[in-house]
Amino acid sequence: MNNFEFKNPTKIIFGKDTIEQLKNEIPSDAKVLLLYGGGSIKKNGIYDQVKTALADVNVTEFGGIPANPEYATLMDALKIIKDENITYLLAVGGGSVIDGTKFLSAAAVYDGDTPWDILTKNIRTEKGMPFGTVLTLPATGSEMNSGAVITREETKEKLAMGGPGLFPVFSILDPQVITSIPERQLANGLTDAFTHVLEQYMTYPIGALLQDRFAESILQTLVEVAPTVLKDPTNYQAASNFMWSCTMALNGLIQKGVPGDWAIHMMGHELTALFGIDHARTLAVITPSHYKYNFEAKKEKLAQYGERVWNITEGSTDDKAYEAIAKTEAFFHQLGIDTKLSDYTKDYEGTAEEVAKRFKARGWKLGERQALMPEDAEKIVKMAY
Repeated sequence: MNNFEFKNPTKIIFGKDTIEQLKNEIPSDAKVLLLYGGGSIKKNGIYDQVKTALADVNVTEFGGIPANPEYATLMDALKIIKDENITYLLAVGGGSVIDGTKFLSAAAVYDGDTPWDILTKNIRTEKGMPFGTVLTLPATGSEMNSGAVITREETKEKLAMGGPGLFPVFSILDPQVITSIPERQLANGLTDAFTHVLEQYMTYPIGALLQDRFAESILQTLVEVAPTVLKDPTNYQAASNFMWSCTMALNGLIQKGVPGDWAIHMMGHELTALFGIDHARTLAVITPSHYKYNFEAKKEKLAQYGERVWNITEGSTDDKAYEAIAKTEAFFHQLGIDTKLSDYTKDYEGTAEEVAKRFKARGWKLGERQALMPEDAEKIVKMAY
């Protein structure tokens, strides 16, 4: 196991009817900017719960943060932060709203001229404007980590950022919120969380026995609850296990002491930037091809995953590893997620070359050993057509 340090300062408030506890978490003298997405929180009652809890606090609102948090939109919110002397941010939404809020937390204290530099120059935020979250869509784990991904439509880029100053101060997780989430978004959440675990687990054996079993238990739980979550999101037991699995999938715990990959995400981000495909669905497109292309480097962990998560007990290491890839793709299909780029766009020709060109321009090397070159990414994306 590798050396590591682990600190996660986010306070989690989990369970039924916990949104009302907002009033205990935000300083009474704060000037709060309430951030949300397309307005579904006004239809499902979450907005009313939040406003009631914050009745005695000075609140300004900013809605309309899109599914891939857009830089231009966030710059409008940043202007409000400056003009209104905002001191505290509150994200009420899923990963996109929370990621957008993290960008604003960083940009609010950034003293440069162009906040986009935070992403292009990999500027880590040591201390941002304080913020909390009310999670409305389990998926990304952004409610308990310090990372974010931001899209810039004008340049068709989607880039990551982070830093120790971007952990939420608190996050409220009420599993009852999933009852109003469309099935498509629930399937996306399951896929996103599942792939988050794979990126931290599907590398090579390093003797981190507990970390492997943490990861496998999250995967097993997601597989177990997925049918119920999709069929009956009012089932509180399934909803609560789903929500907590999504948080645990990317709160830093399972990545400590082990190598991480993240190549699937980097390639997937480009598909979202180019075509606007849902983030989770781009991950499902890239995952099978990535594991097939890197089969020799990953087959030991693939076989272990096949045995422990999918109960594949027969055959050689290679047999188990190939079957594990097939089971993973079948799981995505069971969720209603297509796994080929051509399922999402007719304009896929040339995509692999464009992805490789972008990675080359950024000087990127990918994978757990930094051994994947842009030309490898090109081949993987082409395999996913």
